[in-house]
Amino acid sequence: MKFGIFYEHQLPRPWSDGIEHQLFQDALEQVELADRLGIDYAWEVEHHFLEEYSHSSAPEVFLAAASQRTKNIRLGHGIRQVIPGYNHPARTAEVIATLDLVSSGRVDFGTGESSAILELGGFGVPVEEKRKMYLEATEQICNMIAMDPYPGFEGDYFSMPCRNIVPKPFQKPHPPVWVACSNRDTIKMAAENGMGVLCFAFTDPADAKHWVDEYYDIIRSDKCVPIGHTVNANVAMVTSFSVHPDKDEAIRRGKPGFDFFRYALANLYVFGDHKPGRTNIWEAFQKDQANPALSMLPDDGQLGGIGTPAEQREHLEGFEAAGVDQVIFIQQAGMNRHEHICESLELFGAEVQPSFKERDPAAVKQKQDELAPYVEAALARKQWMKELADEEIPTFEALGRQIIASEQSSS
Repeated sequence: MKFGIFYEHQLPRPWSDGIEHQLFQDALEQVELADRLGIDYAWEVEHHFLEEYSHSSAPEVFLAAASQRTKNIRLGHGIRQVIPGYNHPARTAEVIATLDLVSSGRVDFGTGESSAILELGGFGVPVEEKRKMYLEATEQICNMIAMDPYPGFEGDYFSMPCRNIVPKPFQKPHPPVWVACSNRDTIKMAAENGMGVLCFAFTDPADAKHWVDEYYDIIRSDKCVPIGHTVNANVAMVTSFSVHPDKDEAIRRGKPGFDFFRYALANLYVFGDHKPGRTNIWEAFQKDQANPALSMLPDDGQLGGIGTPAEQREHLEGFEAAGVDQVIFIQQAGMNRHEHICESLELFGAEVQPSFKERDPAAVKQKQDELAPYVEAALARKQWMKELADEEIPTFEALGRQIIASEQSSS
């Protein structure tokens, strides 16, 4: 089983001059540390307008910076907003390929559609159409990255003419594709489309096993038809994170931040209202400890990531036994302190991670060998976009030539 760290860039109020700068610098230092410790992934979200909960609106910039300060850790969009209203598909293809080049092939392409009205409304994305928009865009982004040239597309939600999208990524045909999931229906959709699961529903290892089994049953079935040019059969799940030799101290350092994470998520996505630039979620959280919203996302098992190294090891072994491929730690949340996050990562790296690292290569090879015929069959079922023959590729006149021709014809 592999491990990742996860960034929303949470910044509860009150805000002071320089605090956002410090937030990003601290996060870069944490990614550097994680890389030195051998942690496998750093995941970065893309959110817009979600004050306090997430100040990560340009993940490609943060990940590019992290790529130059690290050597081995994989850099994951967790996720990139792929619906055209957020980012034109060609721009996403260019960003993913460029980041893959500057990181020497360490990018994972996490995708998503969002369910926050502040984001959807801010970019004019219709709620009732967003899943269809997401699927159309994701498939075409993969085609844009992999094909030379991209033949062009007339879709329901965007269109563009034939172009060759450059640069092309370091990883061929494109980086691994994932999708953000928060329920079993989305996990089924991920498996049917051959994408990895970034599960942001908080679940315990016992429940995780049901989700993992269902996912891999679909991967092995004829329902799996890849949306991209490869199959990325992986399940990643999030958990809380705070490690200290003293359990009470681990809880003191980590639980309030995790509780704020859950509260702010529910506030922005489920029960709250928001006045841009004025709503104070941290203040509401402090006053609202008895609010039912704090139990809207289940707590079962989530303190397993908060405790002593032995307690965390037991918690993670439960996920490993359930077949989870990666556990992603929510370590930067609420008012959690940078130095405490670093101390937890170092303790995890020294006392928890090594045994998992020893077992992982053999487990990965066994899984790849077992899934190989199913992946081959899934790729054979895919209806590939038709490549253009050379004589079918259109020619486009330069603008200057068109202007000259127009002037000559009118004179």
